[in-house]
Formats: sequence, structure tokens, C-alpha cells
Amino acid sequence: MIPEENFKESRMQSAGLALEELLVTAQKQDCLTVGIYESAKLLNTDPDSVVLCVLAADDADDVGLQIHFTLLQSFCCESGLNILRVSGVQRLKQLLCAVDANRNQEEHGDLHCMLVTNPQADHCRLQEVGTYCQESRRLDQWVPELVLQER
Repeated sequence: MIPEENFKESRMQSAGLALEELLVTAQKQDCLTVGIYESAKLLNTDPDSVVLCVLAADDADDVGLQIHFTLLQSFCCESGLNILRVSGVQRLKQLLCAVDANRNQEEHGDLHCMLVTNPQADHCRLQEVGTYCQESRRLDQWVPELVLQER
């Protein structure tokens, strides 16, 4: 790899780890809304409370899901919210289901859309993910993408 590609790969890995930590922290603080329908409701009623939108899918061929994503992306971009597309739904399940093992699988909802709402405003991981989003937009990647690896 040339140095620029190494830097980009390293930046993506760092942002991915920051996102993982941020989502777990937000869930523990009850600042994570999970599910497409629940997220759309929150964006409609209280968009100012949202600090990050995460869209997760491993299957780009799901037309219905892509339509939902397009609508959510449009709303988030119009509202100036940071948004990330993530592949690695299994990793999200590992992270978020392990945090609250008392819930059964259905209660975790669908992990295709998650909104982080006002966790500690100075949470360093939120700042790191936000910086990654801003840097990506400067490079004309309007909806940054990350790959979460199973462990």
C-alpha cells in the first residue's frame, strides 16, 4: 500500500473503533434509538436531539431498505446531521446485544438504523466520529462508509 492508502485505512479503522465505543456508551446511557421506524419517528418529533445517524446494511440488494436509507439520508443531510453507512451488521449485534443480554433478540429491534441522541456532549468518541464524517465530506464522500469487523 502507498502511504496515503495506509493513512486512509488507519483512519477508517480508528473511526470504526470510535463508532463501536460510541454506540455501546450511547446504549448504556439510554441515548440510542434503534430501528428504522423508531428513528424516523424521533427525527420527525425531535431532530435537534440527534447527533449521529448510523445506517447499517450488508445487503445492498434490498430495495426496500435502500429506499428507507435514501429518505433518512436526505433528511439528515438537509438537517446537517452527521450520517454514516456501515457494513457489519453481525458486529453491531455482537456489540449491542452483549451490552443488554437481558433482552431477547426481537427486543433489540432492527439494527439497520440507529440514532445517537445527546450522549455526553463532550464524549471524545462522538467528536472523533464527527471529524471522520467532516473529513469525508471534504473529500466529496457525502455519506461516509465504514466496515465493522467481527471479532
